[in-house]
Amino acid sequence: MAAYLCSSSTLRAPVRTACAAGGRTGAPSATWPEPDPWPAPGTVGIVRCPGCSSLEDKVVDSRTADEGAAIRRRRECLDCGRRFTTYERLEEALVVVLKQSGGREPFSRAKIAAGVLAAAKNRPVSPADVEALVVEVEESLRLEGPELTSARIGLTVLERLRALDQVAYLRFASVYKGFEGPGDFEREMGLLMKHEPPPPGDF
Repeated sequence: MAAYLCSSSTLRAPVRTACAAGGRTGAPSATWPEPDPWPAPGTVGIVRCPGCSSLEDKVVDSRTADEGAAIRRRRECLDCGRRFTTYERLEEALVVVLKQSGGREPFSRAKIAAGVLAAAKNRPVSPADVEALVVEVEESLRLEGPELTSARIGLTVLERLRALDQVAYLRFASVYKGFEGPGDFEREMGLLMKHEPPPPGDF
């Protein structure tokens, strides 16, 4: 069985209804009204057969995969009869982090996870808790746009850590904002107890 991964900028109507019902995917159906763009922009409509390289096929089955993160399509070549599978997945836009030093770097889930894990060491925080926090942070930040300041990322992490574990919160804040003495911890503890937003730093 052959399987192809098709990256798409959107998963809306990846193959027209006629295709899902068994129509040809090499050319638009003559019964569709004109003008009617096909395939929809950013979607996959034509796939080369791995057996004979034909572009004529029909979709015989479509269903979600990877817990809704992809669409799995079973196709049959109309020239040689070979069946193969394609997957369409959402291609996430790149998020750029703007550092206080003026530098720029790609957003990194791994960096956030490593920082949270270090702050939560020997605390009653499970790896699943950390993963859930990182996912929440990433989803929240992606809604804010393609460019984010490192200060905004750090604040978002602290907001989640405050509710998860206060000791982990203080540890993360001490690195995130560069604590230099006991006074910094006392100030942050006061902010924590008052539930006030912490002042920005550089993540």
